[in-house]
Amino acid sequence: MSGRPEALFPLFADLKGLDGVGPKTAQALEQLNIVAPRDLLFTLPHSAVDRRLRSSVLGADLPGIVTVDITVGQHRAPPKRGAPYRIEVDDAETRFQLVFFHARPEYLLKQLPYGERRVVSGRVELFDGVPQMVHPDHILELGTGEGLPDFEPVYPLTAGVTQRIMTRAVADALTRLPELAEWIDPEQRKREGWPGWAEAVRQAHDPQGVAALAPTDPARARLAYDELMAHQMTLALARAERRRSRGLVSVGDGRLRSKVLKSLPYRPTGAQNRAMAEIASDMEQPEKMNRLLQGDVGAGKTLVAFMALLIAVEAGGQGVMMAPTEILARQHLEGLQPMAESAGVVLELLTGRDKGREREAKLAALARGDIQILVGTHAVFQKDVVFQDLRLAIVDEQHRFGVRQRLELGQKGQGADVLVMTATPIPRSLALAQYGDMDVSILDEKPPGRKPIKTALLSTERMDEVIEHLRRAIAEGRQAYWVCPLVEESEASDLIAAEARFKRLRAVLGEEHVGLVHGQMPHDQKDAAMADFVAGRISVLVATTVIEVGVNVPNASIMVIERAEIFGLAQLHQLRGRVGRGDAASTCLLMYQPPLAEGGLKRLTTLRETEDGFRISEVDLEMRGAGDLIGTAQSGLPQFRVADLERQAGLMAVAQSDARKLLAGDPKLKSDRGKAARHLLWLMRQDEAIRLIGVG
Repeated sequence: MSGRPEALFPLFADLKGLDGVGPKTAQALEQLNIVAPRDLLFTLPHSAVDRRLRSSVLGADLPGIVTVDITVGQHRAPPKRGAPYRIEVDDAETRFQLVFFHARPEYLLKQLPYGERRVVSGRVELFDGVPQMVHPDHILELGTGEGLPDFEPVYPLTAGVTQRIMTRAVADALTRLPELAEWIDPEQRKREGWPGWAEAVRQAHDPQGVAALAPTDPARARLAYDELMAHQMTLALARAERRRSRGLVSVGDGRLRSKVLKSLPYRPTGAQNRAMAEIASDMEQPEKMNRLLQGDVGAGKTLVAFMALLIAVEAGGQGVMMAPTEILARQHLEGLQPMAESAGVVLELLTGRDKGREREAKLAALARGDIQILVGTHAVFQKDVVFQDLRLAIVDEQHRFGVRQRLELGQKGQGADVLVMTATPIPRSLALAQYGDMDVSILDEKPPGRKPIKTALLSTERMDEVIEHLRRAIAEGRQAYWVCPLVEESEASDLIAAEARFKRLRAVLGEEHVGLVHGQMPHDQKDAAMADFVAGRISVLVATTVIEVGVNVPNASIMVIERAEIFGLAQLHQLRGRVGRGDAASTCLLMYQPPLAEGGLKRLTTLRETEDGFRISEVDLEMRGAGDLIGTAQSGLPQFRVADLERQAGLMAVAQSDARKLLAGDPKLKSDRGKAARHLLWLMRQDEAIRLIGVG
């Protein structure tokens, strides 16, 4: 792909060439990520001011912006210093005042001569029953009223940039719009009634009313689709490139897998069987697998993952499973151990704690192929870790690993298949934005025997009842988690909250029954407390949210979450998923501090009503927005200027299938529509992506 197409040069020229933009303004615009005329054109107005001409300020919705035709009356100079300058004016029905502070009288006499007619537009408020317009936004001579649009666009601003500067610069940028060939599928465009690209840009900057500002407006929807389409084309190109890279063909004979299935006390769910079949079929292909396994809490991802690792071993190779933390890596090891024993395969753990001789012995065994399945933290990335024949790498909890780590991992085993697991159900639109280059398997059924969890909301005023309930449960041999809130941003105060709760529970329940885990503890103490809880030596584990992901204690059947209203929905859902793993009926108590704000109430009632993580994530997206949902900074979510992932989720799915279809029929983008699509990629600054086409 050679350099930027000439048609786009004006859109990527220097901002300083635009009307009213000097070096200072150009620097200020950078704060809004505007560095070229193209960025201005994609900075759409977020609202519009109704500047339609009225006959009178009477009957207008006050206080509010009014545009009216007036006759200028008396000028009244300020009676004392600091008082305003006032001009009486008449519209068709009433007399009112224009008010100016720090006025220059000679300037105003010239602008508004006695007896002349003018059009004024600005905010009108009532003072002692008299309408006043303070500092009109516009004063125009009659007959030049055309200078005012009916609806004046309002742009996002930053220090040093006014609406006037934005409006002038945008107007100039609009004169540079090239007419570009159409990259959208003609059928799609006709069906949606979308304008052409240049026309859509013009309409979006000239909204004719409030409806034109909605994401559903045809011009805006089209521009959003262009962004999503460019993003999905980049992902599709990366996917196509990866599929061209040779993978390893791993065909298992099923001997190890059947041993494990025979040893299980239950049969896999339909969703598990489907996912296992999809993965096995990917591993048989000569292309590299790049699949996302998305499952709700307790949907049985571990079994699916282990079956995939066994295919690698059956085919004569090795597999690796990686977790973001040591606690999780150890848990994976414990979860997989019984299955590994029934299959008769060698399973080992490698973390940052392995040192000296012990580490060397493990590395030697790995290089010889004696260790068939390795479980580890990112210590697996270190240079001296060499596999004899790595065929499958499984990454747990995707959002801790970016695309770069996916690459490094791919280099450990040239051609190794990659399976990414996430226990965070993500709404479909976000999954497509973040993992659009991957194929997705979803586990949306609970394995048999998982009992529903009863969820209740309780005010913190009922703390004593909750502690009493716990005392009885412990006497019956049950175990409970007690999660303390992250009070302030500082860990110190979280610690104080957790320690205070720990002391109170020990006083009531007995010292030997209560343990504490928090973020500032040394690793070994944390592990020791967890180990005591897992072994049943303590009955109640007081914790900050370190237990959120992956902890598995089947006997724990009570989850108390204090100040639940300050946690996010996804987090509450993950925490609740720590119970309900054993035979006992489980409860989750969400304790809130009254009065509950509307948002807090909606989050907590959503949890009470459903255990479906995908439904919960949709509500979360509606309430919080895409960036917050997975934390924009580390999420790898693209930053769109026009597209709105919450409200335009449907467009993302269409863009993905369209992009894949276009590239399947025209992989080199040589056709007319393909060439137009290249323009789109340049226009949307996906040029880096075009160069990095091998990433994925």
